[in-house]
Amino acid sequence: MKTIEQLSVKSVLKLAFLAMLFLTASCSQDMTELEANQKGVNSKNSKAVLKTIARGAELHGTNGIYFGPDDNLYIASFYGQEIIVMNKKNGKILKQFPVNSADDLVFHPDGQSFYFTDILTGFVTRMDLEGNEIKTQYVAPGVNPITFLEDDPENLRLFVGLDFEGDGLYELDPDLEDDPRAIVPYAEGTYPIGFLNAFDFGPDGFLYGPVFTLGYVVKVDVGEPGDLPSLNPYGDGTIEVILDGFTNPVAAKFGPDGLLTVLDQTGKVWKVDTEAEPATRTLFANLQPGLDNLAFDKDGTLYVSNADFGWIVQILPSGQARTISGGGMIGPQGVAVLPGSKKKDRVFVGDLFRMREFDGLTGKEGEVYKGYLVGEPGKLTMPFSVQADGENLIVTSWFSGLVQSWSPETDEVVNDEQFQMAVPIDAVRVNGEIVVSDLILGIVKAGDNSEIATPVVASGLATDGVTLWAADWATGQIWRIDFDGNTAQTPVEVASGLSLPEGLAFEKEGSLVVVETGESRLSRIDLSKNSGENVTTIAENLELSGPGLEGSVPTWWFDGVAVGPSGDIYVSGGGANVLYRVSHKK
Repeated sequence: MKTIEQLSVKSVLKLAFLAMLFLTASCSQDMTELEANQKGVNSKNSKAVLKTIARGAELHGTNGIYFGPDDNLYIASFYGQEIIVMNKKNGKILKQFPVNSADDLVFHPDGQSFYFTDILTGFVTRMDLEGNEIKTQYVAPGVNPITFLEDDPENLRLFVGLDFEGDGLYELDPDLEDDPRAIVPYAEGTYPIGFLNAFDFGPDGFLYGPVFTLGYVVKVDVGEPGDLPSLNPYGDGTIEVILDGFTNPVAAKFGPDGLLTVLDQTGKVWKVDTEAEPATRTLFANLQPGLDNLAFDKDGTLYVSNADFGWIVQILPSGQARTISGGGMIGPQGVAVLPGSKKKDRVFVGDLFRMREFDGLTGKEGEVYKGYLVGEPGKLTMPFSVQADGENLIVTSWFSGLVQSWSPETDEVVNDEQFQMAVPIDAVRVNGEIVVSDLILGIVKAGDNSEIATPVVASGLATDGVTLWAADWATGQIWRIDFDGNTAQTPVEVASGLSLPEGLAFEKEGSLVVVETGESRLSRIDLSKNSGENVTTIAENLELSGPGLEGSVPTWWFDGVAVGPSGDIYVSGGGANVLYRVSHKK
C-alpha cells in the first residue's frame, strides 16, 4: 500500500534529473493459491474471478553482493529498497533491512559492520549486523561501487565510484567523518571515466574495475591522501586501460585463483590474467543477460547476481550455474494488452529493465525485451507505464524522461516518435496525438508540450481514442477531457474520493477501471452515474508496489491496469512480483 507524502517540486526535479542520468518466471497457480486470490474479490462482484497468472522473482532485483563473517550472502537491492541476508545454500531469506536505493556494499575488515552505497540519494551508510545505522555520509548522487584497500591493517582505506548520475572516484574516511577526497572529481556534464563500476584491489595495490560505457577493464592508481585530483585520468596515468572489447562490463573481483573475474551485462563471465603482458581474457561462463555483481565465499566459490531478472546463482568449477534464488519479474508496473492469435490477449508488462510479454490465458511468458539503462537511439527505454497504441505500445519512463511509441514486432521506436519530457508518468494516443501526464508539465501534448490540464499530481491516463480520462493522484479525482478537433475542452470530474489512483483503463461497456494504490484495490467507475456515487470495488487486498523515496515521484513504481479484447482485466502486483487477471464467470 502506498502512502501520500508532502511533495517538494524542487526535490522531484532534482531526483528526476538524476534519475534520467541513471539510465539497473511465470507459472499458473494451483487451486490453493487460486482460492486465496479469490478472497480478494469483493462479494458485490461475485461474477469476477481474480487469479494470479504469472509470478516473478523472489527478490525485487539483485545488485551488489558480499559475504559476511557468518558466510551468509548480503544482497543490495536497488529496486527492492532493502539489504537482504540470504543462506547461500538454499536461498532462504534470513533478514531484510529496509533502505532507500542500495546498489553495492562491502564489509568492514573487522566483520562487525558493513557499508552500502545509496545511488539515488548519494549517501554512503555504515550498518551493524542487525541493520542499525552507525553513521551516514553524503558523497554525491550516483555513488555506486565500494571497496576497501587492506594492505595496511593500521591504515584502512575506503573507496567509492560514481555511476550513471555522476562519474568519478573518491576516497572516504572509514569512520565517515572527514570530507571525501576526490581522486577523479565529477563536474556536472563531464564524464572523465565512463562509469567505473564494481571494482577490487589487486595484489599490486592498484584498483581494477570495468568501465561500463567504454567496454574497458582498467587499473587505477588511487594515490595518497593529499594528492591533487586528476582532471585527465586517462592522460596523466591515473587510469590505464588493460583490456578493451567488452560490451557493458559491470563488475570485476579477484578470485582465489589470482585471476580477475569480470562480468559483462550481456551475460558473459570472463577470467582476466592481469599479470600477462598484455593482459588476456578467457570466457568462463555464459549466463542470462542482466548481470550485476559477484562475490566469492570463504571457500572461493563464485556467486553472481542479476539486476534485470533478480536471481542469485552459484557458479560451479565447470562454469555451470546452480540457482540459489530464482529470477523473473522484479517489479511489474505498467500493463497493456494487444490482440493475439486465436483471440488470445497478448499482455505486456513494463518491468524496469525489461518489457515482458505474457499469454493472457495461461500466464506463460513469451518474449522478453531489453530496456536500455543507458539510452540508445531507436531502442526501448526502461519501461514504467505501458499503453496499447494500435499494433504498438506507448512506453513512458520517468527514469529516462522519455515517452516513445515502440513496436514489439521490430523492437524499435516507431516513426521516430520519441519525446523527451520532464517527469512523465503515463501517456496515451488521443485523436492521433500522444498526450502525456507529466509531474512537472501537467497533462500536455507530447509534440509541443501544449497544456491540456493541470492536475495537482499527475497520474494514470485512459482513452477510447477520442476522449481522455486523467487521474489526479493527490486529490483522488478522475477527469474527463473532451476535444473539439485538436482543442481540449474544460475538464469535467467523473469520479472522486479515490485513494491514490494510478493505473486507469477504459472498458468498452462504458466504464473505467482504476488501481487505488492507497487501499490496494481495483475499482470500477460507472460513467453513466454521477461522480461520488459511481465507484465500486472489483478486487481488494492486491499486493501492489510500496511507497517510494520521500520527496521523489509520488507514484514511484507505477501500478498498472489494462483491459484486453477478451474483456479480461490485467493488473500488475509489484509488491509480490505478480500479474493478476480478473475475468468474469461464464
